[in-house]
Amino acid sequence: MLAASSRKHIAQAGRLGSGPALGPQQITDMARKRAPGFEAQREDILAAAARLFAEQGFSATSMNQVAEACGVAKPTLYHYFQDKQDLLAQICDSHVHALLALVEEIKARQLGPDAQLRALIERFTRAYADAQAQHRVLTSEIKFLADAERERLLEVERRVVGEFATAISRVRPELHDARLHKPLTMLLFGMINWTHTWLRPEGELSHEALAALVSDLFFGGLGAVQLRQPALIQ
Repeated sequence: MLAASSRKHIAQAGRLGSGPALGPQQITDMARKRAPGFEAQREDILAAAARLFAEQGFSATSMNQVAEACGVAKPTLYHYFQDKQDLLAQICDSHVHALLALVEEIKARQLGPDAQLRALIERFTRAYADAQAQHRVLTSEIKFLADAERERLLEVERRVVGEFATAISRVRPELHDARLHKPLTMLLFGMINWTHTWLRPEGELSHEALAALVSDLFFGGLGAVQLRQPALIQ
């Protein structure tokens, strides 16, 4: 989808200058021709900014540094993003919605309970390998967003966590009745959410191997969970 700012600039191009004004269809055609390059550069900027925010922190990173990392002039950034806050919001939004889409993709396969939960664990662990910077930004820099924007993204996160909790309940329905499915979900995310802090691409353990390891470890523990009464403090 072409950003609103780009459509505005194209529309202005049709109104200004010595030539005849462009019609709506001509403007649309121009937008379509421009969209692939526009989106490619936008994604490059998001990726570079995510790396910088992850390495240096949001507050310590300037738009000048983002522009330099992308090899573009600073004014070019504002053709794509309103400000640094908008850049952070779009990094987080893109990542959390990619995770939600992954959940929906696996649900659509209509797998059995064990297979679905394993697929979720292993696909998420592997997905983090390709989005370590974005995930670090989502987990540690989201606090710099405005309250309304942060809450909107956290609501998407809660949907993702809820789907995992449901998947765990499908494997062991009695855990739902004991109100243990959500704590177990958070324990699971505790295993996979922070791998970016210690797992190295050049290390002996690959993300592919880690995905299977996390899945085996969680399933081994899940079967051993006993329902003690009361399971939780009332």
